[in-house]
Amino acid sequence: MDRHAESFLEMMAAERGAAANTLDAYRRDLEDYQEFLASRGGSLLTADADAVRDWLADQAVRGMAPRTQARRLSCLGQFHAFLVAEGRRADDPTSQVDAPHVGRPLPKILSESAVESLLAAARALPDAEGVMASALLETLYATGLRVSELVGLPFAAVARDPALLVVRGKGSKERMVPLSDPARAALASWRSVREAQLDGRASPWLFPSRGRSGHLTRSGFAKMLTRIAVKAGIDPLHLSPHVLRHAFASHLLAGGADLRVVQAMLGHADIATTEIYTHVQEDRLVRLVQGHHPLAAASTGRG
Repeated sequence: MDRHAESFLEMMAAERGAAANTLDAYRRDLEDYQEFLASRGGSLLTADADAVRDWLADQAVRGMAPRTQARRLSCLGQFHAFLVAEGRRADDPTSQVDAPHVGRPLPKILSESAVESLLAAARALPDAEGVMASALLETLYATGLRVSELVGLPFAAVARDPALLVVRGKGSKERMVPLSDPARAALASWRSVREAQLDGRASPWLFPSRGRSGHLTRSGFAKMLTRIAVKAGIDPLHLSPHVLRHAFASHLLAGGADLRVVQAMLGHADIATTEIYTHVQEDRLVRLVQGHHPLAAASTGRG
Protein backbone atom coordinates (compact mmCIF):
# COMPACT_ATOMS: atom_id res chain seq x y z
CA MET A 1 0.00 0.00 0.00
CA ASP A 2 1.06 3.57 -0.70
CA ARG A 3 2.97 5.10 2.20
CA HIS A 4 0.54 8.02 2.38
CA ALA A 5 -2.34 5.60 2.87
CA GLU A 6 -0.38 3.82 5.58
CA SER A 7 0.25 7.15 7.31
CA PHE A 8 -3.46 7.93 7.12
CA LEU A 9 -4.38 4.62 8.77
CA GLU A 10 -1.78 5.20 11.49
CA MET A 11 -3.29 8.63 12.15
CA MET A 12 -6.81 7.19 12.32
CA ALA A 13 -5.67 4.63 14.88
CA ALA A 14 -3.51 6.91 17.03
CA GLU A 15 -5.41 10.21 16.95
CA ARG A 16 -9.00 9.21 16.37
CA GLY A 17 -9.02 5.80 18.04
CA ALA A 18 -10.53 4.03 15.03
CA ALA A 19 -11.55 0.45 15.76
CA ALA A 20 -9.72 -2.47 14.17
CA ASN A 21 -12.72 -3.33 11.96
CA THR A 22 -12.90 0.27 10.74
CA LEU A 23 -9.20 0.30 9.92
CA ASP A 24 -9.52 -2.99 8.02
CA ALA A 25 -12.42 -1.59 5.99
CA TYR A 26 -10.52 1.61 5.22
CA ARG A 27 -7.47 -0.39 4.16
CA ARG A 28 -9.55 -2.44 1.72
CA ASP A 29 -11.19 0.71 0.37
CA LEU A 30 -7.88 2.47 -0.21
CA GLU A 31 -6.25 -0.59 -1.73
CA ASP A 32 -9.14 -0.93 -4.17
CA TYR A 33 -8.99 2.78 -5.03
CA GLN A 34 -5.21 2.67 -5.50
CA GLU A 35 -5.40 -0.37 -7.78
CA PHE A 36 -8.10 1.29 -9.87
CA LEU A 37 -6.02 4.44 -10.28
CA ALA A 38 -2.89 2.43 -11.13
CA SER A 39 -4.78 0.60 -13.88
CA ARG A 40 -5.40 4.01 -15.47
CA GLY A 41 -1.87 5.28 -14.95
CA GLY A 42 -2.84 7.51 -12.02
CA SER A 43 -1.98 7.73 -8.34
CA LEU A 44 -3.40 8.87 -5.02
CA LEU A 45 -1.62 12.21 -5.31
CA THR A 46 -2.75 13.00 -8.85
CA ALA A 47 -6.33 11.66 -8.98
CA ASP A 48 -8.96 14.25 -9.88
CA ALA A 49 -12.73 14.35 -9.37
CA ASP A 50 -13.38 12.48 -12.63
CA ALA A 51 -11.16 9.64 -11.44
CA VAL A 52 -13.16 9.41 -8.22
CA ARG A 53 -16.45 9.39 -10.17
CA ASP A 54 -15.10 6.68 -12.48
CA TRP A 55 -14.10 4.61 -9.44
CA LEU A 56 -17.60 4.87 -8.02
CA ALA A 57 -19.08 3.95 -11.40
CA ASP A 58 -16.79 0.91 -11.55
CA GLN A 59 -18.07 -0.19 -8.13
CA ALA A 60 -21.65 0.11 -9.35
CA VAL A 61 -20.81 -2.10 -12.33
CA ARG A 62 -19.34 -4.62 -9.90
CA GLY A 63 -22.68 -4.72 -8.08
CA MET A 64 -21.79 -2.74 -4.96
CA ALA A 65 -24.81 -1.20 -3.24
CA PRO A 66 -25.16 2.60 -3.11
CA ARG A 67 -24.75 2.48 0.67
CA THR A 68 -21.39 0.72 0.30
CA GLN A 69 -20.31 3.21 -2.35
CA ALA A 70 -21.27 6.11 -0.08
CA ARG A 71 -19.28 4.61 2.79
CA ARG A 72 -16.24 4.18 0.56
CA LEU A 73 -16.52 7.76 -0.70
CA SER A 74 -16.60 8.92 2.93
CA CYS A 75 -13.37 7.03 3.58
CA LEU A 76 -11.83 8.63 0.50
CA GLY A 77 -12.92 12.08 1.64
CA GLN A 78 -11.21 11.63 5.00
CA PHE A 79 -8.07 10.33 3.28
CA HIS A 80 -7.83 13.26 0.87
CA ALA A 81 -8.51 15.74 3.68
CA PHE A 82 -5.56 14.14 5.47
CA LEU A 83 -3.36 14.60 2.39
CA VAL A 84 -4.31 18.27 2.20
CA ALA A 85 -3.63 18.78 5.91
CA GLU A 86 -0.23 17.12 5.51
CA GLY A 87 0.61 19.31 2.54
CA ARG A 88 0.76 16.36 0.15
CA ARG A 89 -2.04 17.73 -2.02
CA ALA A 90 -3.48 21.18 -2.60
CA ASP A 91 -7.02 19.98 -3.16
CA ASP A 92 -9.58 17.34 -2.21
CA PRO A 93 -11.09 15.83 -5.38
CA THR A 94 -13.93 14.18 -3.45
CA SER A 95 -15.35 17.61 -2.53
CA GLN A 96 -16.61 17.88 -6.12
CA VAL A 97 -18.23 14.43 -6.17
CA ASP A 98 -21.83 13.81 -5.15
CA ALA A 99 -22.39 10.80 -2.94
CA PRO A 100 -24.56 8.02 -4.39
CA HIS A 101 -28.19 8.39 -3.43
CA VAL A 102 -28.99 6.09 -0.55
CA GLY A 103 -32.70 5.61 -0.07
CA ARG A 104 -33.86 5.49 3.50
CA PRO A 105 -34.90 1.88 4.21
CA LEU A 106 -38.47 1.41 5.33
CA PRO A 107 -38.76 0.02 8.84
CA LYS A 108 -39.70 -3.61 9.29
CA ILE A 109 -43.11 -4.04 10.85
CA LEU A 110 -45.32 -6.88 11.99
CA SER A 111 -48.91 -7.40 10.91
CA GLU A 112 -51.58 -6.97 13.55
CA SER A 113 -52.23 -10.71 13.50
CA ALA A 114 -48.52 -11.42 14.09
CA VAL A 115 -48.54 -9.08 17.07
CA GLU A 116 -51.59 -10.87 18.46
CA SER A 117 -49.78 -14.22 18.10
CA LEU A 118 -46.76 -12.78 19.89
CA LEU A 119 -48.84 -11.44 22.78
CA ALA A 120 -50.68 -14.75 23.10
CA ALA A 121 -47.37 -16.64 23.23
CA ALA A 122 -46.13 -14.31 25.97
CA ARG A 123 -49.27 -14.88 28.06
CA ALA A 124 -48.84 -18.65 27.65
CA LEU A 125 -45.44 -18.68 29.37
CA PRO A 126 -45.62 -20.31 32.81
CA ASP A 127 -46.08 -18.54 36.13
CA ALA A 128 -44.42 -15.17 36.80
CA GLU A 129 -42.38 -15.35 33.59
CA GLY A 130 -45.56 -15.17 31.53
CA VAL A 131 -46.96 -12.33 33.63
CA MET A 132 -43.76 -10.32 33.22
CA ALA A 133 -43.42 -11.10 29.50
CA SER A 134 -47.03 -10.12 28.90
CA ALA A 135 -46.56 -6.83 30.77
CA LEU A 136 -43.42 -6.02 28.78
CA LEU A 137 -44.88 -6.79 25.35
CA GLU A 138 -48.28 -5.22 25.99
CA THR A 139 -46.57 -2.06 27.24
CA LEU A 140 -44.15 -1.93 24.33
CA TYR A 141 -46.88 -2.40 21.73
CA ALA A 142 -49.21 0.07 23.48
CA THR A 143 -46.64 2.85 23.84
CA GLY A 144 -43.89 2.39 21.25
CA LEU A 145 -41.19 2.91 23.87
CA ARG A 146 -37.55 2.49 23.00
CA VAL A 147 -36.29 -0.75 24.52
CA SER A 148 -33.93 1.17 26.84
CA GLU A 149 -36.91 3.22 28.07
CA LEU A 150 -38.99 0.09 28.61
CA VAL A 151 -36.52 -1.97 30.62
CA GLY A 152 -35.42 1.08 32.62
CA LEU A 153 -38.90 2.13 33.71
CA PRO A 154 -38.95 3.08 37.40
CA PHE A 155 -41.73 1.61 39.51
CA ALA A 156 -43.00 5.15 40.06
CA ALA A 157 -43.70 5.48 36.32
CA VAL A 158 -47.00 3.62 36.73
CA ALA A 159 -47.71 4.54 40.33
CA ARG A 160 -48.96 8.08 39.65
CA ASP A 161 -51.75 7.31 37.19
CA PRO A 162 -52.57 3.78 35.91
CA ALA A 163 -53.87 5.28 32.65
CA LEU A 164 -50.63 7.08 31.83
CA LEU A 165 -46.98 6.11 31.68
CA VAL A 166 -44.36 8.70 32.59
CA VAL A 167 -41.29 8.14 30.40
CA ARG A 168 -37.90 9.80 30.57
CA GLY A 169 -36.44 9.59 27.08
CA LYS A 170 -33.46 10.96 25.16
CA GLY A 171 -31.95 14.09 26.64
CA SER A 172 -33.77 13.31 29.90
CA LYS A 173 -36.95 14.73 28.36
CA GLU A 174 -40.06 13.52 30.12
CA ARG A 175 -43.22 12.63 28.23
CA MET A 176 -46.61 11.18 29.12
CA VAL A 177 -47.82 8.18 27.11
CA PRO A 178 -51.37 6.80 27.48
CA LEU A 179 -51.76 3.09 28.18
CA SER A 180 -54.25 0.82 26.48
CA ASP A 181 -56.66 -1.26 28.56
CA PRO A 182 -54.75 -4.52 27.82
CA ALA A 183 -51.45 -2.86 28.82
CA ARG A 184 -52.94 -1.53 32.06
CA ALA A 185 -54.33 -4.95 32.91
CA ALA A 186 -51.00 -6.66 32.13
CA LEU A 187 -49.07 -4.17 34.25
CA ALA A 188 -51.53 -4.56 37.12
CA SER A 189 -51.03 -8.33 36.99
CA TRP A 190 -47.27 -7.89 37.01
CA ARG A 191 -47.35 -5.47 39.95
CA SER A 192 -49.37 -8.02 41.93
CA VAL A 193 -46.62 -10.67 41.59
CA ARG A 194 -43.55 -8.44 41.29
CA GLU A 195 -42.84 -8.18 45.02
CA ALA A 196 -42.78 -11.96 45.40
CA GLN A 197 -39.99 -12.11 42.81
CA LEU A 198 -37.78 -9.76 44.82
CA ASP A 199 -37.31 -12.16 47.77
CA GLY A 200 -37.57 -9.34 50.28
CA ARG A 201 -35.27 -7.00 48.37
CA ALA A 202 -36.32 -3.44 47.60
CA SER A 203 -36.05 -2.18 44.02
CA PRO A 204 -36.96 1.13 42.40
CA TRP A 205 -37.40 -0.54 39.01
CA LEU A 206 -40.62 -1.78 37.45
CA PHE A 207 -38.84 -4.79 35.97
CA PRO A 208 -36.08 -5.58 38.49
CA SER A 209 -33.29 -8.11 38.10
CA ARG A 210 -30.25 -9.25 40.04
CA GLY A 211 -27.81 -7.84 37.48
CA ARG A 212 -25.51 -4.87 37.92
CA SER A 213 -28.04 -2.39 36.54
CA GLY A 214 -30.71 -3.62 38.94
CA HIS A 215 -33.28 -3.94 36.17
CA LEU A 216 -33.91 -6.11 33.15
CA THR A 217 -31.33 -5.39 30.46
CA ARG A 218 -31.84 -4.80 26.75
CA SER A 219 -30.10 -8.08 25.93
CA GLY A 220 -32.19 -9.91 28.52
CA PHE A 221 -35.38 -8.63 26.97
CA ALA A 222 -34.12 -9.45 23.47
CA LYS A 223 -33.48 -13.05 24.52
CA MET A 224 -36.96 -13.27 26.05
CA LEU A 225 -38.45 -11.88 22.83
CA THR A 226 -36.61 -14.50 20.78
CA ARG A 227 -38.06 -17.33 22.88
CA ILE A 228 -41.55 -15.87 22.56
CA ALA A 229 -41.17 -15.42 18.80
CA VAL A 230 -40.28 -19.10 18.36
CA LYS A 231 -43.36 -20.13 20.36
CA ALA A 232 -45.49 -17.80 18.23
CA GLY A 233 -44.14 -19.25 14.99
CA ILE A 234 -42.41 -15.98 14.02
CA ASP A 235 -38.89 -15.96 12.61
CA PRO A 236 -36.73 -14.34 15.34
CA LEU A 237 -34.49 -12.87 12.64
CA HIS A 238 -37.41 -10.69 11.56
CA LEU A 239 -38.20 -9.51 15.06
CA SER A 240 -36.61 -7.14 17.54
CA PRO A 241 -37.85 -4.72 20.20
CA HIS A 242 -37.52 -1.94 17.65
CA VAL A 243 -39.74 -3.83 15.19
CA LEU A 244 -42.51 -3.70 17.80
CA ARG A 245 -41.94 0.05 18.15
CA HIS A 246 -42.34 0.31 14.38
CA ALA A 247 -45.51 -1.80 14.54
CA PHE A 248 -46.98 0.49 17.19
CA ALA A 249 -46.45 3.61 15.05
CA SER A 250 -47.53 2.04 11.77
CA HIS A 251 -50.68 0.46 13.19
CA LEU A 252 -51.65 3.75 14.85
CA LEU A 253 -51.31 5.67 11.59
CA ALA A 254 -53.17 2.96 9.69
CA GLY A 255 -55.99 3.42 12.19
CA GLY A 256 -56.18 7.16 11.50
CA ALA A 257 -54.00 8.61 14.27
CA ASP A 258 -52.58 12.11 13.76
CA LEU A 259 -48.89 12.18 12.82
CA ARG A 260 -48.11 14.80 15.48
CA VAL A 261 -49.66 12.61 18.17
CA VAL A 262 -47.55 9.63 17.07
CA GLN A 263 -44.46 11.88 17.07
CA ALA A 264 -45.15 12.94 20.66
CA MET A 265 -45.72 9.37 21.82
CA LEU A 266 -42.53 8.12 20.18
CA GLY A 267 -40.52 11.01 21.62
CA HIS A 268 -39.19 12.14 18.24
CA ALA A 269 -37.70 15.65 18.30
CA ASP A 270 -38.23 16.08 14.55
CA ILE A 271 -41.45 15.10 12.79
CA ALA A 272 -39.38 14.12 9.74
CA THR A 273 -38.26 11.07 11.72
CA THR A 274 -41.88 10.06 12.27
CA GLU A 275 -42.82 10.62 8.63
CA ILE A 276 -41.02 7.41 7.64
CA TYR A 277 -44.12 5.57 8.84
CA THR A 278 -46.28 7.44 6.33
CA HIS A 279 -44.06 5.94 3.63
CA VAL A 280 -44.77 2.50 5.07
CA GLN A 281 -48.48 3.19 4.69
CA GLU A 282 -47.96 4.42 1.12
CA ASP A 283 -46.07 1.23 0.30
CA ARG A 284 -48.90 -0.87 1.73
CA LEU A 285 -51.47 1.09 -0.30
CA VAL A 286 -49.51 0.56 -3.51
CA ARG A 287 -49.36 -3.19 -2.89
CA LEU A 288 -53.05 -3.22 -2.03
CA VAL A 289 -54.00 -1.50 -5.29
CA GLN A 290 -51.67 -3.63 -7.38
CA GLY A 291 -52.99 -6.81 -5.82
CA HIS A 292 -56.70 -6.07 -5.82
CA HIS A 293 -57.63 -3.31 -8.28
CA PRO A 294 -59.20 -4.87 -11.42
CA LEU A 295 -57.41 -2.52 -13.83
CA ALA A 296 -54.05 -3.13 -12.15
CA ALA A 297 -54.61 -6.88 -12.43
CA ALA A 298 -55.67 -6.54 -16.07
CA SER A 299 -52.63 -4.47 -16.95
CA THR A 300 -50.29 -7.35 -16.15
CA GLY A 301 -51.67 -9.23 -19.13
CA ARG A 302 -51.32 -6.34 -21.58
CA GLY A 303 -48.53 -6.37 -24.08
